[in-house]
Amino acid sequence: MLRKNDEITVTVERFGGEMGIAHLDGLTLFVQGALPGETVIARAQKVEKTHAFLKTLRVLTLSESRVTPPCPYYEKCGGCVCQHMTYEASLSMKRERVRDALSRIGGLDVAVQPVIGMDDPWRYRNKTALPVGGEKGAPQIGFYAPRSHRIIDIDGCLIAKRESDEVSAILRRWMEKFEIEPYHEETRTGLIRHVMSRVSRSGQVMAVVVAAAASLPHERELTAMLRAGVPGLCSLYLNINRRGDNVILGPESRLLYGEERLQDTLCGLQYALSPQSFFQVNPVQTEKLYQTAVDFAGLTGNELVADLYCGAGTISLLLARHAKKVVGIEIVPQAIRDAEENARVNGVSNAEFHAAAAEDLLPQMVAQGLRPDVIVLDPPRKGCEEPVLRAIAAAAPRRVVYVSCDPATLARDAKILCANSYQADQCQPVDMFCWTGHCETVCLLSKIKSAPHIDIDLDMTELDVTAAETKATYEEIKAYVLEHTGLKVSCLYIAQVKAKHGIIERDCYNKSKTEGNRVPKCPPEKEKAIEEALRHFQMIS
Repeated sequence: MLRKNDEITVTVERFGGEMGIAHLDGLTLFVQGALPGETVIARAQKVEKTHAFLKTLRVLTLSESRVTPPCPYYEKCGGCVCQHMTYEASLSMKRERVRDALSRIGGLDVAVQPVIGMDDPWRYRNKTALPVGGEKGAPQIGFYAPRSHRIIDIDGCLIAKRESDEVSAILRRWMEKFEIEPYHEETRTGLIRHVMSRVSRSGQVMAVVVAAAASLPHERELTAMLRAGVPGLCSLYLNINRRGDNVILGPESRLLYGEERLQDTLCGLQYALSPQSFFQVNPVQTEKLYQTAVDFAGLTGNELVADLYCGAGTISLLLARHAKKVVGIEIVPQAIRDAEENARVNGVSNAEFHAAAAEDLLPQMVAQGLRPDVIVLDPPRKGCEEPVLRAIAAAAPRRVVYVSCDPATLARDAKILCANSYQADQCQPVDMFCWTGHCETVCLLSKIKSAPHIDIDLDMTELDVTAAETKATYEEIKAYVLEHTGLKVSCLYIAQVKAKHGIIERDCYNKSKTEGNRVPKCPPEKEKAIEEALRHFQMIS
């Protein structure tokens, strides 16, 4: 019987996410750092009734796909997870992840095409947001270690633009020179929380310093250092974030230097971006992704298209080239202002944008008669909210083009739509986040039954099956918290913390069944312990 800390020899059969899958005495073993075909000695880190998690200690039989990671921080940093394998192997792993999710979670029989990769999968990220920690005079700037908020101090990142490295290096020198205090999560004291940078394809740079105050000491000196050290600097912002959680940007930004917006190009269109605008981080792959979405939409020039979660209008403006009209919906007001400006700059007159949550506005618009021919949606990692799926089913568009950054929530939502007169026709993954475990996917769902009157009967319990919930049960989370902190936590507290991080919960965990009953709030120390458990199970980052 396998126990925690046991060291065993196993042969890996296939990928399970970025981990290797093996079997022993009826247990499914998830082996970190092992590749298919390899025989490894691994140590058991966690053992459950049906599965266990192990970490590779030594590789006895090497896979032809194994390579030496080029990044000196790879073993410590929680960003990349695929640098110990060839790029081709990472693409195969991601294709298998998408295929497994659609089949296992969605119950869908749809062909998953080979992942569209990059010719040069390095230095592609046009945006980075690095946490800042350490002490006064000795700041730490980098990425978090896996499943923790411990900062791995780095000098540079091989998947980020070099200009981003320059911005971080200058902020570090400024903090050291003037003894600027980093922010401390535990005590909620200190000043500098994050440094964020955007880099356009022409080399323009927007630098954003996230701080817990409305002003910075030595602002002029920081501006001068950045202007001297970053030739492409076009903007410097101070973002004010006094929140007590781990959300990176606060609601208010103050321009310290330069232009209000960064100008960038995508698919031949011009885009103006503010600090809080959503814009894909890999422009080369984004063009491939969006072109796939446009192709799947099958537009002839006569269609009404709804673009949900439209951000700064990137997909909307591309769709508008081929459609009669596009209606974009996005919850971030600043992004909508950017989208309207982007439409004006590009001479697009057949797109309109609405600043609202898709789950609030789309049902209203459908109830008022909106009937798009095509709906394109690019939701956040948690997928679509229940009212969005209901409204899509009621609107009955001929095609739904679902752009997803999480195969599990794509599979869950596609399953619900397929239960309501849609079929999954095509699925094309795109390697947007090279060397990480993430994969972007475009899925085409087509209407297979049309009628003047549609009775909608969605089983919304399917919405409980998120990617996170497939990784750990409530009892496993309770056991982890008890083992590592000695604290006992309830299902209610776990549900509250999961809801805080955008994980959809069952109604029975979220609120009292008796009107007027007060629901106890999770204490801070238990919230912190639960969050650590969720990170351990890779349910949050």
